[in-house]
Amino acid sequence: MRHHPHRRRIVALATGALLTAGLALAAPASAAAPAAVRSATPLVVNARWGGHCTYDRIVVDLQGSVPPFTVTPVSQLVYDGSGKPVPLPGKYFLEIRLHPAAGHDDAGNNVYQGPRLQQINLSKLKGLALTGDYEGYVTFGAAFDTQPAYSTSVLHAPERLVVDVAHPNTC
Repeated sequence: MRHHPHRRRIVALATGALLTAGLALAAPASAAAPAAVRSATPLVVNARWGGHCTYDRIVVDLQGSVPPFTVTPVSQLVYDGSGKPVPLPGKYFLEIRLHPAAGHDDAGNNVYQGPRLQQINLSKLKGLALTGDYEGYVTFGAAFDTQPAYSTSVLHAPERLVVDVAHPNTC
């Protein structure tokens, strides 16, 4: 019977690779990535808007990546935490919620420099408010006189969440 040292080396390397992979899969996620590699909570630093020929645009500027978000029609706008109504005129409202996100740094200092409550007179968009920076959620409310038809997109360098609200051509 002949021994094959080359075959033994391959089996040993394959066994080592499988054991290493098994250990990496068994480790908790926090142990698998060093602290320097883990991403920090995205920071919401501004919100702005603009009118265009066929749409009004809301832009949320971020430091870090754009986190998961939802844009939801709601019957009224309320401030997170208190539940108090947001004093923006309108009949239709969108809630824009980012999570995980913050408008403040780890020391509690505000990094959000945009408007807190702003009446706007664009074709569709009539108001925008920061309605929450609470427990890892940053929420905005947008107000409209007519039901908004909207789409969302993410732009990079710098990172931005965009909500476009369609309207008839005004140009």
